Amino acid sequence: MTARTYGQFCGLARALEIIGERWSLLVIRDLVLGPKRFDELQQGLPKIPTSILSTRLNELEQHGVVQRRVLSQLDAGVVYELTEYGNDLDQILLQLGLWGARSLTEPAANDLFTLDAAILSLYTTFQPHEAHGVRGAFELHYGDQMIVHAVVEDGAVTAGEGPHPDPDLVIEPRGPLMLKLLNGELDAASSLTCGAVAIKGDAAYLELFTRLFHIPSAPSKAEGLVTH
Repeated sequence: MTARTYGQFCGLARALEIIGERWSLLVIRDLVLGPKRFDELQQGLPKIPTSILSTRLNELEQHGVVQRRVLSQLDAGVVYELTEYGNDLDQILLQLGLWGARSLTEPAANDLFTLDAAILSLYTTFQPHEAHGVRGAFELHYGDQMIVHAVVEDGAVTAGEGPHPDPDLVIEPRGPLMLKLLNGELDAASSLTCGAVAIKGDAAYLELFTRLFHIPSAPSKAEGLVTH
């Protein structure tokens, strides 16, 4: 395979040569949460052709971003996981995800919202400066099949799959209006009134949730211009 380069002696150009191919960052996104088998990666990226997934994994492995590990005999099989070098992308990935979330609007009819995306959205939108001295457990139900949780404790968050044993608040988003709650277009009280979310627990925790998990508003085009 011929290496694709930009012909630039630049760290950003090199980064794009390593992780800039289509699907590469989404493969890395799904490995940030832990090792996965090939079929597990396919489940999280159902629109990726098998041949492309194999190619991207091989490329990332060649660049030292991903490695294969053979499981114990009891679990026989191979998983893919990020190397130490690959794990250095975690904060970059979260920041890039938050930047992209500022431009999210209504999802298209065929857009997928995966389990890994749901978990990472909690890490992505978490505002640690709002969480000092705060403790709380939140459980989110995306339909009947997808449940995730987030535990906030003194400036840090831990998110994962499944219910929490003792949540302070259970949130059931009702369609894409949840995005308006996160980006500030709806406040906590309005989101309950209009049915954007349903909750189980004290409504004060929903107000807390909107402070802890937030998408900054996108700047206008005029704000993005630099004049001299």
